Amino acid sequence: MDNHQLSSANPHHSAHPHDPASQRGQYITIFLILGFLTFLELFVPSVYGSRWSGTTKMLLLCILAFAKAALVFMYFMHMKHEAKWVRWIGYTPIYMGMAVIIIMLETSYR
Repeated sequence: MDNHQLSSANPHHSAHPHDPASQRGQYITIFLILGFLTFLELFVPSVYGSRWSGTTKMLLLCILAFAKAALVFMYFMHMKHEAKWVRWIGYTPIYMGMAVIIIMLETSYR
């Protein structure tokens, strides 16, 4: 019996929203976005190669890294579908990352 026959036979049966087979396109899209962001990271040092733009380069690389980490956290760790309090547990390292960026910026102006 295929999925269509099951859903028509049982009105309470529906496709599981967390089923990886039903979200294959979404996972492939996220994977391609991660690949594109990695590609951008490879060119940031060459585009911003002058001495005065070291801070700009550092900020761009940190922003790209945070974007990639957020995508992995939300989609591949399945936190997008978790309860809000569970997601907040995962968000706490973001504050440590922000503190590291602030410290790196502060040392670049010394």
